[in-house]
This record gives sequence, structure tokens and C-alpha cells, in this order.
Amino acid sequence: MPEAPLLQLTAISKSYASAEGGEPVRVLHDISLALGRGESLAIVGPSGCGKSTLLNIIGTLDRPSAGEVRLDGQNLAALDDLQLAAVRNRQIGFIFQAHHLLPQCTVLENVLVPTLAMVGQASRLSSAISPVDRAKKLLDRVGLGSRLSHRPGQLSGGERQRCAVVRALINQPKLLLADEPTGALDRASAQTLSQLLLELNREENVTLIVVTHALDLAQKMGRVVELRDGQLSSQ
Repeated sequence: MPEAPLLQLTAISKSYASAEGGEPVRVLHDISLALGRGESLAIVGPSGCGKSTLLNIIGTLDRPSAGEVRLDGQNLAALDDLQLAAVRNRQIGFIFQAHHLLPQCTVLENVLVPTLAMVGQASRLSSAISPVDRAKKLLDRVGLGSRLSHRPGQLSGGERQRCAVVRALINQPKLLLADEPTGALDRASAQTLSQLLLELNREENVTLIVVTHALDLAQKMGRVVELRDGQLSSQ
């Protein structure tokens, strides 16, 4: 029997109320998608087509107007806001174009921020490794092992984004969502980060979804889909 998909989107639609009080503005229409564990997917399309909206729905930062999102078999629409916050913290990692690191905290402290919400809760981390040890191991893996006590202002743009990647992975998420992760980087740093994301996708067996305008990054993913006129099509 084939393994059930980790992520299942069924007939997802999203509309927003019109500012003029007219017909609702439809952004997404009847989108269905399935991804297995450890797969990688790029979502491409013109600016303003709804790529980030779709990613936010997948990541439970927004709710669809219609349709169903299931993560590891769980219907996310059935959860309240507190339960969704727990899903985001334990099962989903986020990487954005802006790194959103805390300037007053060190690299190590920034990476450990998501683990603070796990206090008193069941953790997905193996009991054989502490969050601090995992953070140090991952930081060393991405070339930041000598930067643990540095603050974001002391890092290059590429280093800050690599720190953000480690922060997204610290709680061993099942799903990693990246919204234009290389958009603010120079070409060399973008290529380094692209390769790193793919390597971590395999090493961590985390399902990876990347929204990007960078076709070279998209082409490295296992699958590529295009969002246009509110609907997905395979490339």
C-alpha cells in the first residue's frame, strides 16, 4: 500500500472582500496538491499571483475560504488558533526573504527561540540530543560553527539566512516552507543557500516547498508547479 502523503490540499480557494464593497477578489481557485515525506517542490509564477497566499495557507498563517488542508493526516481546518500555533511550532519550519533574526540575540540564541515554546510540551527532538546540541550541530553543518556568539549585525547576508534556515529546522519539522529565500542575496550566496536547502531536505527528510522567482533554484527541486490565474499547473 502506498504511503499517504504528508501534505494534502483539496480544492483550496481563497477570496478577499473588495475594498469598494463589490464582488470578492478571488486569489486562489480549486487548488489540489499532494506531497510525500522528503519531497521538494517549487512554486513559481508572476508577482502578485498568490504564491505567498498559498504558502501562508499551507503553513496555517491564513485559512482558506474553501477546501481542506491535511498535514500528516490531520485536518487543519478542525483546529483552533492555539492548536494551529502548536502545529506551526512543532511540525512546520518557515524561511522568509527577510531573515527576521533578533538583533539583540546571538546566533545560537536566535536558533533556539522556537524551542522555548516547547517547554512543558512533548518535543519531537530525540531524547538522545538536547536542543542546544542539535543547534550547534546544525550551525556547524551550515558553516556557522565559529559564529555561535556573534549577533546578526556581525554576519553577512548569506550567513544570516543560513542562521534562519537552522532556526526553521531546530524543532525537526515535517514540512519546511521557504518564501523567496534567496531573494535578498547576491548570486554566490543564493547559489550556496539553494544547494544547502536541497542537502538539508535530504539529510533531514523534511518535505520542502519553495516559492521563488529564481528559475535556477526552482529547477533544482524535485517538482515545479506554476501558479497563474489562481490555479496550479505542472511544468
